[in-house]
Amino acid sequence: MAVTAAVIPSLADRPIKNTICLFDVDGTLSPARLSISPEMLQILTRLRQYVAIGFVGGSNLVKQQEQLGTASVPVTTLFDFCFAENGLTAYRMGQELASSSFIQWLGEDKYKKLVNWVLHYIADLDVPVKRGTFVEFRNGMINISPVGRNASKQERDEYEAFDLKNNIRKTMIAKIQEQFPDLGLTYSIGGQISFDVFPKGWDKTYCLQHVEAEKTRPDGVDYTTIHFFGDKTYQGGNDYEIYEDKRTEGHSVKNPEETAKILKELFPDVLKGL
Repeated sequence: MAVTAAVIPSLADRPIKNTICLFDVDGTLSPARLSISPEMLQILTRLRQYVAIGFVGGSNLVKQQEQLGTASVPVTTLFDFCFAENGLTAYRMGQELASSSFIQWLGEDKYKKLVNWVLHYIADLDVPVKRGTFVEFRNGMINISPVGRNASKQERDEYEAFDLKNNIRKTMIAKIQEQFPDLGLTYSIGGQISFDVFPKGWDKTYCLQHVEAEKTRPDGVDYTTIHFFGDKTYQGGNDYEIYEDKRTEGHSVKNPEETAKILKELFPDVLKGL
């Protein structure tokens, strides 16, 4: 992790001052649920010398620490902005910002009815395997997995192919919307095996309020150019809303290698030689 040794300029002192690059995690900075490569870390560290960088993912900070950081290097030191759970949990230059709660917004009674229905539905699903943690509770959302989040890498790969062929997640989302039409929730497919459920407006565009608030801080920057990189940019994917948002310049990628390629095209002088 020698890349972390570089001295990082303050946000106001970056040479390309009014630009920030935001990245999805799975499929964009790293393979799904796997660690980021040393090559991608090197690119991000060089890029951070010139522009602000941040990640925005649906998972909680613990999972993003596993993928982007190490046991000795906190992920909050590798990025200027860390937006876990779409920005419901947020860090700026290593300091935590104000957060919001899904359960407080929805209420315990409505939450229990939703989860009870989901578990009954999954119990009757015929999928290749079923593992543990079908509903994962997070601060700003819940994550629902028909196969279970404890599935192995091979089981995830096999389930993803099965899901794409049989539309398990898409069908389940349609059934939930039919059963609970008035909850005011958004359902967003991300990763290989699950989908996120959160209040409308709490998609990845939620993090943009933190970016926009920068211009009101004494030490902040007015970010007039916001690049966003994501792989689930299709309608229904969990990158769609922020990719399409008029405040961002969206870049749709298939994998981390394509993210690196586009970055080198956008910032050729900065990333020359990498």
